[in-house]
Amino acid sequence: MDRLKQIETFVAVASKGSLTAAATLEGVAPAVIGRRMDALEARLGVKLLVRTTRRLQLTHEGAAFLEDCQRLITDFNSAEASVSAGGVKASGHLRITAPGGFGRRHVAPLVPEFLAQHPEVSLSLNLSDRVVDIVNESYDCAVRVGDFPDSSLVAVRLADNRRLCVATPAYLARAGTPQHPAELPRHDCLVLSSDASQTRGWAFAVDGEVQHLRLPGRLDCSDGQVLHAWCLQGLGLAWRSTWEVRADLAAGRLVSVLDDFAAPPNGIYAMFPSARHLPLRVRLWIDFLKHSYGDPGYWERAG
Repeated sequence: MDRLKQIETFVAVASKGSLTAAATLEGVAPAVIGRRMDALEARLGVKLLVRTTRRLQLTHEGAAFLEDCQRLITDFNSAEASVSAGGVKASGHLRITAPGGFGRRHVAPLVPEFLAQHPEVSLSLNLSDRVVDIVNESYDCAVRVGDFPDSSLVAVRLADNRRLCVATPAYLARAGTPQHPAELPRHDCLVLSSDASQTRGWAFAVDGEVQHLRLPGRLDCSDGQVLHAWCLQGLGLAWRSTWEVRADLAAGRLVSVLDDFAAPPNGIYAMFPSARHLPLRVRLWIDFLKHSYGDPGYWERAG
């Protein structure tokens, strides 16, 4: 059986949430989808899906494999497009959305260079810290920062994203330095409000497991840049990405705490609804971001 077809079927099943929906998408009987999944799991020697009469759920191995499969399919389609397109130039309008703070620092500054490379493409950039519904709001691509996103969308990991718990020296002198994540509820924590993208809480590695803490706070905001500013004013502890606080740490304006409990990095992703017939301008945009963020010196230069 075609290995690529098995992988495409697995992605379709995971995205649609059922064998029947995936079968409808591919125009085959559900039994055919079931046989492909059985063959894939047998070949890999792991269980990817837990199937019951009422629901389908990815195993831990399945969730990790899904991300790789989505990236593989995207790269495969991009390779085909680059050959079949030949001398055809990317054209048309590209609608992109990204979180406010990250978008201002690491998406918007790259747009002029991308448009210079592709003069027949126009682009709209939406910056918002809410989770934009890119399907219903008709966006071509979303840049998202954080935990692995909704599997109903195709995700391409662009870079790692590491987060730190930070505060000003003045706040720590006044309130004390927490020695364990369990002490955080006793501190002033500056939290992203629940309607924004950081919905699972602050992540820490405790006793070999990642724990997500939903912390109370006197101050919350849907804009991460506001939280950053409040933190610099000494109003409390904040959980921020290294790309946001690197310069403040180097200058001593902020100090990182609980470093011994730092969770593994999550990701910076390009998200889009489907890899099928993806416009060339979207493929080129994603490739451009991967190349830019993959440059070892990019994050230092970008501050």
